[in-house]
Amino acid sequence: MYKIKNGILIGIKYITLILGAIVAIIPLVVVFMASFKTKAEFASSNKLDLPESFLNIENYKTAFTGGKMVLGFVNTSIILVVALFGTIIIGTLVAYVLSRFEFKLSKILMILFLFATLIPSVTTQVATFQIVESLGLFNSRLAPIMIYMGTDIISIYIFIQFMGSISVSLDESAMLEGASYFTIYRKIIMPLLKPAIVTVVIIRGITMYNDFYTPFLYMPSADLPVVSTSLFRFVGPFGAQWEIICAGIIITIIPTLIIFFLLQKYIYNGFTQGSVK
Repeated sequence: MYKIKNGILIGIKYITLILGAIVAIIPLVVVFMASFKTKAEFASSNKLDLPESFLNIENYKTAFTGGKMVLGFVNTSIILVVALFGTIIIGTLVAYVLSRFEFKLSKILMILFLFATLIPSVTTQVATFQIVESLGLFNSRLAPIMIYMGTDIISIYIFIQFMGSISVSLDESAMLEGASYFTIYRKIIMPLLKPAIVTVVIIRGITMYNDFYTPFLYMPSADLPVVSTSLFRFVGPFGAQWEIICAGIIITIIPTLIIFFLLQKYIYNGFTQGSVK
């Protein structure tokens, strides 16, 4: 009886995994098929039908050139690198101060950080836009960079959780040797926070790469596209060129796949160690 029950549970588990994989894969297959279809073929054929020719790369050419994908990748890379660097520095410094130093406002600051995560971001957009415009950052790469760096409360909590696993005795030993607070942060805290940094880079990097709203609102200039807004060029008032958009989607997926295969060991380690901590 136990073996039968165990076999049923195992069967349900694998069926669930297969269904989940199908749900995740089918949209990608549909997009991949559509990227090789002509406009007429896309309108008349079933979404899962094979294209007449996998050698039809006109959609890819149009998406790459008409959508200014090269410029979009350049802008996206600049924003990602600068914003992630700033996020890591600010987040680790804040976590270091809140975890290692006791002062009257420390608990109040923690409560304020927690309260900030509970406020829907859409309710602060008017004030945020006015601040960005008053600083002269509107229609520049600095606008999304500053927003990404200034609204990253979750990363601070991740760093604080990891900081709790780093022994205070390491700080005390370093101070006995004459190390300053900044030296302790740079030579002890930062190296030991590598798993947390990997986790934050993955989570925030994916979020920034996929974000459409922030670049679209704060960088509306046609000369400042990012990967997500480049695809919006093919959406018009009388319809969308879905076959070209699908080709653009495949182009944007390729860099993430390459990065995943190159860094999958670090990605898995970052997530697993982050969950344990």
